Amino acid sequence: MSTSGQTYKDLAIPYFKEVFECIDAVMVKLEVPYYLIGASAIALELLKKDIKPSRGTKDIDFAIMISSLRKFEAIVAELSTYGFHKVSAPWTLFHDKYNVVIDLLPFGEIEEEFTINFDKRKIDLHVLGFAEVLKNPESVFVEEKLVQIPPLPGMVILKLIAWSDRPEERDTDLHDILKIIEHYFDVNFNEIVEHHHDIFPEDDDLDQLRIAARVLGRKSSYYLNVSEAIKQRILKVLDINIGDVKSSAIAKQWVSEKSWDLAYAVQILEDFRIGIMENLE
Repeated sequence: MSTSGQTYKDLAIPYFKEVFECIDAVMVKLEVPYYLIGASAIALELLKKDIKPSRGTKDIDFAIMISSLRKFEAIVAELSTYGFHKVSAPWTLFHDKYNVVIDLLPFGEIEEEFTINFDKRKIDLHVLGFAEVLKNPESVFVEEKLVQIPPLPGMVILKLIAWSDRPEERDTDLHDILKIIEHYFDVNFNEIVEHHHDIFPEDDDLDQLRIAARVLGRKSSYYLNVSEAIKQRILKVLDINIGDVKSSAIAKQWVSEKSWDLAYAVQILEDFRIGIMENLE
């Protein structure tokens, strides 16, 4: 368990306190395990090192472990008493007063082939990786509330899977992965120095981003080792985006945010893959 002195204000997310307290009250009442995921969870993890959020968001994502759509509908009904109402996507709710969107992403026994079918129109939600990543969450205190979030390597896996499902509309996933890589060396400095010193070059040419990517790969390999479906998906995404530098969608997105060339952006991905392969069973 991790503890911190973070406040809701530190997150810089409008009405996060109000929304989180509603979610917490409903999930506790209905005895549903829930987890904060997405950009908000990443922001919480980085705040441990006083790294402030780089982008605001009005979307707050939660993963909820449930067994049936009936349970999901009970959660939605309960949240409606707090002013939330459903919108077009069946897993999305909106609060008019707070002007906040929340996504409730169900996983667990409700899954069938890593997919949730919500109604007769076959509106599907793909939840590959949730069960594995959220099996061992980190717990963080924000003021008096305890929040469960995925560990950073798990967040990278979830973000890569989400992006690969809908790359045309999920650029923020690549932004979030890049943010994790940029700060991972500082956030986990002691562990990296103690347990991953073999990565450090013999000369003084230390590239913290490349080291961070490789360590993230080593730690992310756990999820590939426990799930063949995750392994196939992640390795396919990496192979596609590393094999041809000029056509790498991930590298191009990162280059649009940083003053890198494509070759360097692909090298970061390659280091991540090297780390995975070092610990792959």
